[in-house]
Amino acid sequence: MPQPAPSAALLRFDVYALDLRAGELFKSGRKIKLQEQPFRILAILLEHPGELVTREELRQRLWSENTFVDFEHSLNTAIKKLRRALCEEADKPRFVETLPRRGYRFVGALVDHAPPSLPTSSDQPKGLVGKVCVLRDETGGDFVTLPVDEKTMREKQKLESAADDLGLSLLFAAEKLLVVRAGTRVKVLEARPAESCYEVRILEGEHMAKTAVVPQIYLV
Repeated sequence: MPQPAPSAALLRFDVYALDLRAGELFKSGRKIKLQEQPFRILAILLEHPGELVTREELRQRLWSENTFVDFEHSLNTAIKKLRRALCEEADKPRFVETLPRRGYRFVGALVDHAPPSLPTSSDQPKGLVGKVCVLRDETGGDFVTLPVDEKTMREKQKLESAADDLGLSLLFAAEKLLVVRAGTRVKVLEARPAESCYEVRILEGEHMAKTAVVPQIYLV
């Protein structure tokens, strides 16, 4: 499969997108908190998908010779944080494979087509407010998971980054997360530029009349 050029500003794999200019990682259009070192490691691995990037290469690119740190501990910690952000475990890698004592390599597949731009506070169209749209899952799934408000959305992102399935199940049990079938019609009530999303009212199905917060890329 053809791969995007390493210089591309936006690198996508699975449901993730790495914005090299902004230094941000997104999952299904929602920004995931990721510190600088794990972000830079992911960017380096994505430059050479499928190839070994040695620990020494990472040391040279991430820590200068004049920086005095416990390199082994710092790198291992950064890799753990990266795995948490990608919701994977070291013994079951979906994206970042460890080659013991040698280094790491990206084993996922980069998307080779140009996707829709990530929504931002400056380019989010106001024209959707008041319109009826249809929900879609950008990965082609049958359902989408919607938080009922922005606070829940941020909590959901935090729990997903930590792979905290119990915490997520509690949100579902409290009906703070709604499972809605793709194709459901919703009415857009308000734009939330700070969170790159919209508040919508669900017009049909099990959760009819309830409101939720939806990333722009879920609306067509």
